[in-house]
Amino acid sequence: MGEANTSTSSSSIDDDLLLKNFYAEVSEVERDNEVARILSCFKLNAFEYLNLPFDSTPEEVKKQYRKLSLLVHPDKCKHPKAKEAFGALAKAQQLLLDPQEREYLVNQVNAAREELRAKRKKQLKKDTASKLKSLVDEGKYEQEYEKSDEFQNELKLKVRQILTDQEWRRRKMQMRISEEEGRLKKDEEESKEMWKRKREHEEQWEGTRENRVSSWRDFMKGGKKVKKGELRPPKLKTEDPNKTYVQRPVKR
Repeated sequence: MGEANTSTSSSSIDDDLLLKNFYAEVSEVERDNEVARILSCFKLNAFEYLNLPFDSTPEEVKKQYRKLSLLVHPDKCKHPKAKEAFGALAKAQQLLLDPQEREYLVNQVNAAREELRAKRKKQLKKDTASKLKSLVDEGKYEQEYEKSDEFQNELKLKVRQILTDQEWRRRKMQMRISEEEGRLKKDEEESKEMWKRKREHEEQWEGTRENRVSSWRDFMKGGKKVKKGELRPPKLKTEDPNKTYVQRPVKR
């Protein structure tokens, strides 16, 4: 058992060494071309960055990443954007090895494939010869078609369209969420400000309570006291010697 593990480990080391030696002989033109290819990929499709088919396994993802990362590694590649391409490959591998992210991407691929199949079915209804061949081959005709470059290119474009639509919906939803959060925050701040003003008013009212109570007591004792130097208003006459108005009788 130990010998088998040692043999497997040795084989893996030999493969890596051969791979490094091979890419050491790759021309700068080939490295630059790969950097350009990576940087021109559709940003939402990790499979494109690694130049892999949509049904690639995690092990195939790791193997392809190892190959391409050696090809564009900044220490080996003199392209000014080699570091950017290397980072894009690392991110693509991370996404495809994450179960949740991979499932999301594969679901979009399946949706794109179903749309193309429905479109293909409508086309076959108009093409009698293709329809008959499809029936005779019991589905093999369609399976072969889906392996063709024509279908794969259509699938690639359809996946781009679906991913773009999904990203737009995500951003639109995020924008709405941000706006709602901003509105709630504004309402919360206005509510806090209102309660702050209310507390300040109550504190001011409470602070003048003693003065108000004293003034009321003074009033009850004999009316409002006049401060020194304050002018009193003239008293109303209860009698008018000129009798210019009808005076109400005073009760005795």
